[in-house]
Amino acid sequence: MALAPSLDSTLPPPSDNAIQQDSVRLVYRQTGAGLIGHFLGWVVCTMVYWEDVPHPVLWGWTIAFGLLWTARFAGLLSYERAVLQGRVDPARWLRLWNLGAVVGAALWSVAGILFYGHGGAFERTVLMLTIYSFAIGAVPYMASQTRLFLTCMGLYFIPMIVRTALHGGPHDLQLAGVWCLMCLCTLALGRAFRNMFGEMVSLRLHAQDLAQKLRGEMQAAEAAQREAETANRAKTQFFAAASHDLRQPLHALGLFAEALRTRSKDDGVAQLVNSINSSVDALEGLFSELLDITKIDTGGVDIEPEHFAMRDLFTRIRLHFEPTAFEKGLMLSFHGEQHHAYADPLVVERIVRNLVSNAIRYTEDGGVLVSCRKRGDQLLLQVWDTGIGIADKEQGRIFDEFYQTQSNRPLEPHHRKGLGLGLAIVKRLADLMSAPLTLRSRVGRGTVFSMTIPVGRAPRMQPISASSRSALGVTLDRRHIVVVEDEIAVMEGLQVLLKGWGATVSAFDSVAAVKAWAQQHADDGSGSRPDLVMVDYRLPEQQTGIDAIRVLRERFGPDLPAIMVTGSTMTQHEEEARQHQFHVLLKPVVPTKLRAMIAFKLGLR
Repeated sequence: MALAPSLDSTLPPPSDNAIQQDSVRLVYRQTGAGLIGHFLGWVVCTMVYWEDVPHPVLWGWTIAFGLLWTARFAGLLSYERAVLQGRVDPARWLRLWNLGAVVGAALWSVAGILFYGHGGAFERTVLMLTIYSFAIGAVPYMASQTRLFLTCMGLYFIPMIVRTALHGGPHDLQLAGVWCLMCLCTLALGRAFRNMFGEMVSLRLHAQDLAQKLRGEMQAAEAAQREAETANRAKTQFFAAASHDLRQPLHALGLFAEALRTRSKDDGVAQLVNSINSSVDALEGLFSELLDITKIDTGGVDIEPEHFAMRDLFTRIRLHFEPTAFEKGLMLSFHGEQHHAYADPLVVERIVRNLVSNAIRYTEDGGVLVSCRKRGDQLLLQVWDTGIGIADKEQGRIFDEFYQTQSNRPLEPHHRKGLGLGLAIVKRLADLMSAPLTLRSRVGRGTVFSMTIPVGRAPRMQPISASSRSALGVTLDRRHIVVVEDEIAVMEGLQVLLKGWGATVSAFDSVAAVKAWAQQHADDGSGSRPDLVMVDYRLPEQQTGIDAIRVLRERFGPDLPAIMVTGSTMTQHEEEARQHQFHVLLKPVVPTKLRAMIAFKLGLR
């Protein structure tokens, strides 16, 4: 059976420099206690031999020992000051300490030679125990230096062995033999301590090396994490910019296509326009889903709960989806709008929007119901549909990315639109709010998604709500609409479409142009007051559509209705819309949704 390698074989041997540095720390750390021991031994031997040793000899040894002890104590204080000042030269300080240790061992050797022949057995026993105790006590912090260790042990033991053997007493030879055995044992102990000290230094160096590697790996990991975060942010920003640039021509395409249908009575042209609008709508859904999942994955969604009215949320949802439900012949209903919730209204609205969009997409007959009911201190928010349903085996995967439900019957083309990210976004947003999300479904009967959020209280300022139902066929005759859009294709498309609906259009490509027109309007009193203003968000000269709305409202009154139609998705337009009282539509906008929004805004007046 193979044996595991010993610690010695698994660690690299320590260098002489490493041993030297550790030896300096070790010996000076023990110097204080050693000096106290030597001082006590000095006092004891002096007192024991005071009556037996001639005073000139005793005084000479005592004075020499006192001078050495004082010098070593001063050296200890100097070393500690050097450590505090950070100017320690290990080799120099080790040489000084070794010199003091050798001189100290020599003085005890001289004491053995000079004092052994005086006094009786008691005095000799005290002398031998004192010298041996200093010899054995020096082993731990001298063993790492072989030459010093052998020199000091020789000074401690050899004179005592020779002096004992030559004393001439009846048991002195046996006693000299005992001293020899004690010397051999001390040398063996010193070797064991040296090996242990070497392993200790190796372990410390190995630990330092591991710590250094760990710090390097942690720094590399942190750098990689920063690079990944930077890449994620860059990816999100790039995708948002690309999304904005792609939404503009798509939006213009949808506008021109709708204008073409209004001017042509050919059924084939109308069918082509419907196909174009369907494709534009599908691309808008893809952009929104990809950007949403990217924002969530990169931590770009912050949860900011507040008290809000479900009535306001239901109004916005109804306004957004009623045209689509109307086109499919579905009933879109809302119940429980009197309740108030405490959650992030933007996140809740995004969840409900995705669920309602999904419900309408997979429902061909019947309708969609959005309900809110109180359950203790929670609100149960549900979205019901009478669609195709979800099989039991698929319900565990329905919230996975890029997964789309299967069906026993072939799916319609509009069922297959999208990347399968809508419900994944819903699940992640619900998890961010710690709002439990569940589903129940039966194939062929429909599905209900349920989410619980805390009950809130009525905000102090309740916005004035108006009926969201507006006739989609309302005429725009004698309606004056101001359009502020810097994309020429989009501006021309809006003009053609709005004029085709009967409106009078004043179009501008910058805030400065709007301001000049409003000033001229004020000076000569010509023209009628605009009924509605439609603006893009990003405008030339670092200005926004909000600046254009502000300019027009200063001239025509603060109640001028406004719609922002933008392809910018990186800015939190919802909060700005609440503050400045306008509605937001993201490009590309299907013309039916645009007309429903226009009818809604004009109905406010």
